[in-house]
Amino acid sequence: MISRRDFLQVGMAASAIVGASGFGNWARLAAQQSLTQDQLLEFETFGNVSLIHITDIHAQLKPIYFREPSVNIGVGGNKGAVPHLTGADFRKFYGISDGSPSHYALSSGDFSALADTYGRVGGLDRVATVIKAIRADRPDAILLDGGDTWHGSYTCLKTQGQDMVNVMNALKPEAMTFHWEFTLGSDRVAELVEQLPFAALGQNIFDAEWDEPTELFPPYKMFERGGTKIAVIGQAFPYMPIANPGWMFPEYAFGIRDEHMAAMVDEVRAAGAECVVVLSHNGFDVDKKMASVVPGIDVILSGHTHDALPEPVLVGKTIILPSGSNGKFVSRVDLDIRDGQMMGYRTKLIPIFSDVIAPDAEVAALIDEQRAPFMAEMSEVVGQTDSLLYRRGNFNGTWDDLICDALLSEREAEIALSPGVRWGPSLVPGQDITREDIFGVTSMSYGQAYRSEMTGEFLKVVLEDVADNIFNPDPYYQQGGDMVRTGGLGYRIDVSKPQGERISNMTLLKSGEPIDPAKSYVVAGWASVNEGTEGPQIWDVVESHIRKLGTVKVQENNNVDVVGV
Repeated sequence: MISRRDFLQVGMAASAIVGASGFGNWARLAAQQSLTQDQLLEFETFGNVSLIHITDIHAQLKPIYFREPSVNIGVGGNKGAVPHLTGADFRKFYGISDGSPSHYALSSGDFSALADTYGRVGGLDRVATVIKAIRADRPDAILLDGGDTWHGSYTCLKTQGQDMVNVMNALKPEAMTFHWEFTLGSDRVAELVEQLPFAALGQNIFDAEWDEPTELFPPYKMFERGGTKIAVIGQAFPYMPIANPGWMFPEYAFGIRDEHMAAMVDEVRAAGAECVVVLSHNGFDVDKKMASVVPGIDVILSGHTHDALPEPVLVGKTIILPSGSNGKFVSRVDLDIRDGQMMGYRTKLIPIFSDVIAPDAEVAALIDEQRAPFMAEMSEVVGQTDSLLYRRGNFNGTWDDLICDALLSEREAEIALSPGVRWGPSLVPGQDITREDIFGVTSMSYGQAYRSEMTGEFLKVVLEDVADNIFNPDPYYQQGGDMVRTGGLGYRIDVSKPQGERISNMTLLKSGEPIDPAKSYVVAGWASVNEGTEGPQIWDVVESHIRKLGTVKVQENNNVDVVGV
């Protein structure tokens, strides 16, 4: 069933580091379609240190559907490398059988049919069950949250993150780092951090005025587990003021700060750390580069780009492990630390099949308590869908197509722009669309839907700028997210071209005419980072559009011609 090797052997100094992935075992079971909770949780305890990693939950408290991307293009040295393999190529690389639960959990093909077979994924009550099972086996395991936790749902927006803080505190992490959390505003973030009974880490979160590390977000925390000193260094999302509204958190500066990271690694090593773990929200390709330029990191637990890989990637002596998103996976990492060195590792990416894993009763009750005040409003059915609604993909997703259609119609625009964010659950054909579902793909603290005029020249600048954020061959210039979604506008993109030369053949779809650089067009969009943006909230725009449609059917989108892959 599984052709991938069970063990990786890599020379390391005078010794060998041996790593094993638990993926092979559950994938074999999945191919037999005979998964049970015990089989999903089965793990041969290894070494003397255990880490548990969750990341990019985006406030999804309940089980959901979540489709992995079918398009995820790598450029430069990452062209054709994981995680930039999708669909059948991804399954072939890892030896995953078509139609298995592994196929459903980790790739995009035949999603609707497989969703009907295997059901929803995630749910923090199921995640709690997995965490408690790992702790029962390894009581001093270190639970680490990679950020994007206090954002992405109806209840999280309405409570300004309080629902997630309450539930996550019950899971008892040892540390977390940050990204979208800062869009709650710096005052609210500080208020919530004060409630945390665990460390809020960010070696790259600096005071903007003095360009010095902040007291609220220490760079690292030391732990002693299994007779070993472990340092966990936090790495928040580096590009906060660019990708998100800097006016919401003016006190803080971010950046990759790899020189400061190197200094922190040296500092914790000098303080006796025998194992250095980076809890990162850089994104996977950025983490790979950081591992190549900052010596002394043993493990990077990777977040932000929502990648789910069944085996860690090794860069030099550093293992890098991403753990997916939306509560869909939990990673367990066992390490053998001896004589100040990592001698071996064993990992398992545990898929949270919500029909297989029993909910933890205590956390389930707590989740229901957070949701209860909002149930009537958020559970209201707005429409139905005949199409699979999903978001992931470099250039478009059907949820985004629907949002763009809503902007064109409700805001009477010629062109629509929607941000290429990765968060948001999927809906399968035949499913009701509730108000909660709409908020799951739109909720943010700056959701105003603007309407303005832009010249054709400016539109090209926008597309070129976003394209460089994604397809610059240097990962340090990739600021995350996917390509801005467009409605009413088609174009060609050559991802192999340099900055400013990727976009061509821009076309106004309603007339078929080329976009005139000198002409102004009526453009509707949302999620502007500019302070004072005016307009109705995007969730209201989308709800109005869906109510008028009744049943949603999204047409195939072939408006972006991608070349140079």
